Amino acid sequence: MNQPVNPIIPPEQSLIEYPCPFPIKVMGPHLEDFVESVVALIVQHDPSFDIQALERRPSSTGKYVGLTVTVNATSREHLDNIYRALTSHPQVKYVL
Repeated sequence: MNQPVNPIIPPEQSLIEYPCPFPIKVMGPHLEDFVESVVALIVQHDPSFDIQALERRPSSTGKYVGLTVTVNATSREHLDNIYRALTSHPQVKYVL
């Protein structure tokens, strides 16, 4: 029997209390258009996103950049939608 990848967790069993700030790490090519497209995608899902809070960490070779975006998560569904959008972006290598 197949189990859902993200089973429904009743609110009373969730370890996260919504709304809350939730950091998401995104890795992709060290290109300015990559950073801009990730920010635009995040703003679509969280219009209150503060770009000043964006953290960037280049890889040791400079080929990739790690971004930490902290969103105002309002629900598990909201987070799932953000993760789906990020992982479907063609330049995104990893999302944590």
